[in-house]
Amino acid sequence: MKKISLLVPAILLAASAVASAQAPGGAAAPAAPSSGFRADFLTQLDDVSKKILDLAGAVPADKYSWRPEKGVRSVSEVYMHIVVANYFLPSFMGVQPPPGIDRSTETGVTDKAKVVAMLRQSFDHVRSVVLKTPDADLDKKVKVFGGSEMSERALIMVMGNHMHEHLGQSIAYARSNGIT
Repeated sequence: MKKISLLVPAILLAASAVASAQAPGGAAAPAAPSSGFRADFLTQLDDVSKKILDLAGAVPADKYSWRPEKGVRSVSEVYMHIVVANYFLPSFMGVQPPPGIDRSTETGVTDKAKVVAMLRQSFDHVRSVVLKTPDADLDKKVKVFGGSEMSERALIMVMGNHMHEHLGQSIAYARSNGIT
């Protein structure tokens, strides 16, 4: 059984690597920039996504329903909140989430393997959005919550800040459960 449980993450990782190497429609993904804001953001994305995925993997499946108190997101709900935001925030830039991703996804997916796979896919989505955003568009204004405006650069920063915020929350949840 141990060999099978180790094989599943390896298969998911390989599938994710293939998916992230291609853009939607099978085209090659744009090359990563070597300098500038997008390069800096992608470095941060690599860091925060690795930490979140490592932590999500370290939390036992039976702890995914744990919550610090009634009315507060559970472990799986925090991770799925990250997933939903990683798809929803780019929609302000005109990039629509895939079918089936909506606010109900936060509470509707609780299985650890599926949560981790969806986290990985959502990080790949953010990476793709940033790779496909030309530097010239970073100052372009987009309407966000309630009709206020911000630049695409600022919105990308919001995405990174959001991920880091919930990484911190996830670390606190893990430590509350004796996971370090």
